[in-house]
Amino acid sequence: MSESERSLKHDVRQAKKEGTAGLRRRQLARLAEMVAHARAHSPYYRELYRGLPDQVTDPTVLPVTNKVKLMDRFDDWVTDRAVTLKQAEAFAASPDLIGRRFHDKYLLATTSGTTGRRGIFLLDDRNMAVHMALSSRGAPTWLSTGDVMRTVLHGARTALLMATNGHFLGYTGAMRAGEESSWRGKVMRVLSVHTPLPELVEQLNRYRPVVLIGYASVVAMLAGEQEAGRLRINPVLVQPAGESLSAKEFERIATTFQAAIGTVYGATECPFMASSCRQGWLHVNSDWVVLEPVDADHRPTPPGEVSHTVLISNLANRVQPILRYDLGDGILMRPDPCPCGSPLPAIKVRGRAGDIVSFPASDGGQVSVPPLAFGTLVDRTPGIELFQIVQTTPISLRVRLRYSHGADPVQVWPAVRDQIRRLLADYRAEHVSVELAEEPPQQSPGGKYRTIIPLSGDQPVQPQ
Repeated sequence: MSESERSLKHDVRQAKKEGTAGLRRRQLARLAEMVAHARAHSPYYRELYRGLPDQVTDPTVLPVTNKVKLMDRFDDWVTDRAVTLKQAEAFAASPDLIGRRFHDKYLLATTSGTTGRRGIFLLDDRNMAVHMALSSRGAPTWLSTGDVMRTVLHGARTALLMATNGHFLGYTGAMRAGEESSWRGKVMRVLSVHTPLPELVEQLNRYRPVVLIGYASVVAMLAGEQEAGRLRINPVLVQPAGESLSAKEFERIATTFQAAIGTVYGATECPFMASSCRQGWLHVNSDWVVLEPVDADHRPTPPGEVSHTVLISNLANRVQPILRYDLGDGILMRPDPCPCGSPLPAIKVRGRAGDIVSFPASDGGQVSVPPLAFGTLVDRTPGIELFQIVQTTPISLRVRLRYSHGADPVQVWPAVRDQIRRLLADYRAEHVSVELAEEPPQQSPGGKYRTIIPLSGDQPVQPQ
C-alpha cells in the first residue's frame, strides 16, 4: 500500500470520527477544488460555469448536467487534452483491452445503455484509490469478529458474479486488478452472469466461496437454487449489488444463505456513493460525494419524501469531472439520525425515474405508475423468484416470471395478474391489458434484470 493510499484510509476513518462537521468541511473543500479544477482544464465546464463566483462551495449554484450532454461534448469534457472520444470508442470496441489502462493512465468503463445512450467513463487512479478506501467503511457494520475469522479461515474465497461481455465497471476493474496484482485466481474468481444457471450453480458448488458478490437479481435467483438444494454453499457475506431489492427479498437471501448481507450504492459515474448498515439504510459517503434529491424541475426534495431523481457530484475523479449530474434514481433521505449511530446521511433508493410507466387514462389525459408500485405488488405474491414487466404498447403489459422452486404457475400467475389489474384500476388505467409472457425475464447487455421496462426504453419489448 502506497503512502497516499494509507493517507486516504486514515482520512476516511478520521472524517467519520469527527462527525457531521468534519464530513461537511471535507465535502465543501473538495467541491470547491473540483469545480476549480474542472474550470481550469475542461473547456466544457469553463464555458458552462462562465459567470459563476470564483469559488463555489454551494452545489446548487451549478448548472445540471447529464450523460447525453457530457457525451455530446466528450472531447471538451475530459480534462486530459490528449484524450478523444474516437480513441475511447476504439478502445471500448476491443474486448482484448478489458482491464488494460487506456492511455496507460485510466480505467475505461462503459454503461450498457439499457436506459438511454451508452456512456464511456474514464476513472483515474485517485478515483479508484478513494473507492478502495471507502470500501472499508461498510465491512465493519456487516461482519462480526467471528465472521471475519471464518472468512480468513476459509481463504477469503470471493466469487464475483459479473457481466463479462464488455468494459463494464465491475468486470474491467476486476480484470485490471488481476493484471496489476497476483490475487486473481487465488482468493477471487470472476463468474459470468450470462452463464446458464445450472452451470453457474455447478461452478459455485466447486469453488465454495465465503463471499458472494453479484447483481441483486442474480443473487436472488441463486437463493432460489440454494432453497431447492441444487446450490450448496455456505457464504459468510453476501453482497447483492447494482439493483434494488425489497426488504422481503433481502431477508429471504440472508435467511437462505444464513449469511451477513451488505449492500453498496454506486454507479459507473461514481462507484462509492453509499454502503448499508444493519438498520437497512444506505449511508452516503458525503466527504467524497454530494447527493441532492430533487424533483422533476431539479428543485430540492425534502427529507422523508421520495425524489424524482438525484444529482450527484463525484469529488474524486479529476479526468472526467461529474458535477451535479442527473443520475435518474429516486431516493429517500432519512429526516432524522439513523439508529445505527453513523453520522453519515442515510438514504434508501427507490428506483429509476426512467422506469416510470405511463398510460393514457380511461377518462382522458395520462397516468404514470412508479416502478415501486409494481415491485411491491409482485413481491407480496408468493411463488415468484424474479419478475419483469414490459410495456409492449401504450395500453398493454407483458409479464415475465421466474417461479420459485415448488411453486405452482397455475396458481401464481392469476394472483399476479389480479394484483396488477387492481393496481391499474387504482391509477385509472383499468383498460390496460396484462398478459403472461412465454419467455422468462431477460438480461440486459450489462447482465442486469430490469424489473420494469417502459415502452420508451431501448430494451427489446417483444419475445427474444
